Amino acid sequence: MPATTGTTGTHAKAGSGRTTGCYVYGIVPGDVQLADETRGVRGGEIKVVRSADGDLAALVSEVDASQPLGTPEDLQAHEEILDAAATASPVLPLRFGAVLTSEDAVASELLDAHRDQFAKALRELEGRVQYLVRGRYVEQAILKEILSDNREAAQLAEQIRGSDPDATRDARIRLGEIINDAIAAKRADDTQALLTAMEGHVVAGSVREPTHELDAADAAFLVDADKAGELEHAADELGEDWDGRVELRVRGPMAPWDFVGGGREARG
Repeated sequence: MPATTGTTGTHAKAGSGRTTGCYVYGIVPGDVQLADETRGVRGGEIKVVRSADGDLAALVSEVDASQPLGTPEDLQAHEEILDAAATASPVLPLRFGAVLTSEDAVASELLDAHRDQFAKALRELEGRVQYLVRGRYVEQAILKEILSDNREAAQLAEQIRGSDPDATRDARIRLGEIINDAIAAKRADDTQALLTAMEGHVVAGSVREPTHELDAADAAFLVDADKAGELEHAADELGEDWDGRVELRVRGPMAPWDFVGGGREARG
């Protein structure tokens, strides 16, 4: 799928002397309809800018370009606008922080200049949304499992228990290495189990890198919106299999952050 990247430009000066820019959230079909008074980054009113032929549109809002972007509230607003849009129409999310000089620049430099690329990507995403399925190990359960599986780890744990930390420093380091390696191996197996559980229910899957030492599996799935219930049911069944061992969470529907180049940088 074509990449949808961030774009920046020279900011325009408003009549009041305030430096302004046109913040771009994402690309949508030209017939998109917005809810009344939708607000985005810094509380700016969301507007629709359309291409010359009216087939494409961009969701935008005015921002004060003299003020740096990047607060948690800014990121949340960026995500919420696009996730809400994805429930009604296909959307190509731009990475956080894309600002052009004006609405005219959005129409000509972004929409018209990349018309064919954007139109093709939107057709591929028609009727589809993204879901995230994330699992995290229950710490005591996974440690018990590792000690049961690995004799050396069990012996080291027994050696360390109640002993002076300084005297057992090497043993603690070695045990930590064994545990980390074991979790990595189990994560690989459990990630594959997640992907297998989703087969036949999703259009595509994308494995995400772990962000926590106890992450068991983390993947994004592109799903036909009318089959989202199948994904949720498959996740429920896997969650039952992993009950007490892995805490499984499902998030969605949302914009296809992991299936459009550049978009994932906004969500992380």
